[in-house]
Amino acid sequence: MGRSVWGCSQVVFSTAVLYGSLALFTSILHNVFLLYYMETFVSIYKIDKVSFWVGETVFLLWNSLNDPLFGWLSDRSFLSSPQTGSPITTPEVVLKRLKALSTNGPLFALSFLAFWVAWARPGLQFMLCLCMYDGFLTMVDLHHSALMADLAVSATDRTRLNFHCSVFSALGSFSVFLSYYFWNKEDFYSFRLFCMALAAFSIGGFLLVSRVLQRRFQKEVRPRQDEALTLKELSVGHAALNHPEKPVTIGQYLKQLSRQKNFLWFVSMNLVQVFHCHFNNNFFPLFLEHLLSDNISASTGSILLGISYIAPHLNNLYFLTLCQRYGVYQIIRWLFMLKLGLGVFMVLAGADHIYLLCIFIASNRVFTEGTCKLLKLVISDLVDEDFVVNRRQQAASALLFGMVALLTKPGQTFAPLIGTWLLCVYTGYDIFDKEPVKDSLVAVPDVASGSGTPPLRLGCFYMLVFVPITCALLQLAAWSRFTLHGRKLQGIKTLRQSAQHGHLIDVKAI
Repeated sequence: MGRSVWGCSQVVFSTAVLYGSLALFTSILHNVFLLYYMETFVSIYKIDKVSFWVGETVFLLWNSLNDPLFGWLSDRSFLSSPQTGSPITTPEVVLKRLKALSTNGPLFALSFLAFWVAWARPGLQFMLCLCMYDGFLTMVDLHHSALMADLAVSATDRTRLNFHCSVFSALGSFSVFLSYYFWNKEDFYSFRLFCMALAAFSIGGFLLVSRVLQRRFQKEVRPRQDEALTLKELSVGHAALNHPEKPVTIGQYLKQLSRQKNFLWFVSMNLVQVFHCHFNNNFFPLFLEHLLSDNISASTGSILLGISYIAPHLNNLYFLTLCQRYGVYQIIRWLFMLKLGLGVFMVLAGADHIYLLCIFIASNRVFTEGTCKLLKLVISDLVDEDFVVNRRQQAASALLFGMVALLTKPGQTFAPLIGTWLLCVYTGYDIFDKEPVKDSLVAVPDVASGSGTPPLRLGCFYMLVFVPITCALLQLAAWSRFTLHGRKLQGIKTLRQSAQHGHLIDVKAI
């Protein structure tokens, strides 16, 4: 039915394309947020150190707890055995996800605007803005990520969905380039207007795309609902014979999850990955300023920064083709080895090779972010394993994504805290103690002058190379214990497809 109705618009407006376009409306805002929120509060709103640490601590707790909380509220009805009650079909689950996106997507865009206008004391605004923004971002990211596991089971279909996400995320990264034309700490008005335009575009996109997708899947749900109603009427006389099992409690779910070794090894690896990704985001401008500013122009630095945001998405398109050939597990392992090799090479080369530094700074972020883009495929495989091992009625996709976030999101808060602490320990430089004239996160005078390498520059170089090396070693150790790949993964997928035969949607047919 879906094929006959929507086949003519398959190429341009396929479900995979529309699913991927949702990543555009998130990335155009989130990239600007990552690049400017610390600079805004430190340099413009003049937040003090104590307020910054308190805000980050509160954010750490909220950032970790809201993912499993929202996932549990979303998927708790799915945590029962296949025999309990009438089965929940995949189109109904997809509609539930899309409804959540149509509501939380616009709210996420509005929360983005709260950063760029001073409406409270800096410390209070910092804490409230971070928590509010992350809450709506979590809802959007959870349901969008869970849709991948709900729309398709096969590695090929999921790779195709991820491919479109990468294309649209790359387009969304152009907001970083545009932001340089409006960013001005002395005159913040133009940047505020720019952010308002981005938010308006994002709100319109979320509403339009989610509504189009909802209409498509409603055509799948109606016949199933009529069938379920008929079966219910026919079986009303036997209602007393049915003894549905109680749904799984949160404690039982956590106990089940703790027995899945692959889940535990994955979150161990991903915790380090989240830390490294946000470490790069927070300190990328600092590395540009103190390692390259004397040797490259400002325009070259801005281009390098912009490319580092776009290249991971474009590079991911190539990684996804490799994943189809060699498997996601192997590609991620090679990326860890590449990160380790590049770090060791840069240590041996030293801090005086400017062009090598440019390549390493950009490639470090490109390959690290590229790895993050592939991890949703691994989490989707863990959803399949949880569905098969625990015999779920319906895969609890959002809840499992939320549990992964619970154990890995602390890396997002540890990144700026550990990074600023390391910088202070190795160089004596504190980003919160600056002269008023130079009050900028990256505009800091050299600590030493004359011949030799300034301590601040040397400290930045050590942070730049030793953090990736340490992260790569830890990740390779954890990833070597992960066994959900190869024949075992294929067996899990076969069992899930068999269990849900007749309820799964062929994405290509819609």
